[in-house]
Amino acid sequence: MGVLNVTPDSFSDGGQFLSPNAAIHQGILMAEDGAQIIDVGGESTRPGAAPITPEEERARILPVVKALSGQGICVSVDTRHATTMAEALEHGASMINDITALTHDPSAIEVIRTYRPMVCLMHMQGTPQTMQKNPLYTDVVTEVFQYLNDRVAACLLTGIEPDMILADPGIGFGKTLEHNLMLLNQIEKFHALGVPLLMGVSRKSFIDKICPGTPPDARLPGSLASVIWGYQKGVQVFRVHDVRETRQALAVFKGISSVT
Repeated sequence: MGVLNVTPDSFSDGGQFLSPNAAIHQGILMAEDGAQIIDVGGESTRPGAAPITPEEERARILPVVKALSGQGICVSVDTRHATTMAEALEHGASMINDITALTHDPSAIEVIRTYRPMVCLMHMQGTPQTMQKNPLYTDVVTEVFQYLNDRVAACLLTGIEPDMILADPGIGFGKTLEHNLMLLNQIEKFHALGVPLLMGVSRKSFIDKICPGTPPDARLPGSLASVIWGYQKGVQVFRVHDVRETRQALAVFKGISSVT
């Protein structure tokens, strides 16, 4: 899954792809590099980011969603707003990636039931504005698992099919370095949810906390190490900025692993 931020303020590439033409071009390049899904977001969810209106979000992303899906590219939309979900699906999107696991907007589950896209349910403690101020858990792995298990169950009760759902433990969303490392270390436990796992570790700040002085655009090695770890643990989907490099790293790892 290639990350496409149509925003002025995302932590890694904010502003680079704010214009529709730049975003469309980048989405096509990532698909050519091997991304099987392009995840288009119009609202930054980095720690401390200010919210925007659904109307502004839709104005940013809908031309991009329409153009990319018109090229036959599988498009996911990273949004927590039901109106954005519905219009994006009308414009050709086939997946919704919601950082609030369909809890932010009371109409979100009905949109998923009506349009029947794939949907990723993510864990986040707090909101983007507050999540990194003082995240607290008694047992982060158990608590994140239970939250996602409850959200999967809630979706199933409304008639959403299990083969439509993915789950994401939300690395960096209301977690300290220790929380993030514990979740990654025990990521295989989340297979008990019974749905595919999505992992978003690309360029995130936990890499800088391990290797201080590493800005987002210098975090490719740490991102690749995390992806290879997740792949070994059975994670099925990786949300990344550096598609070509990640595909190469996985291909080499698979090649080495296949020798008997």
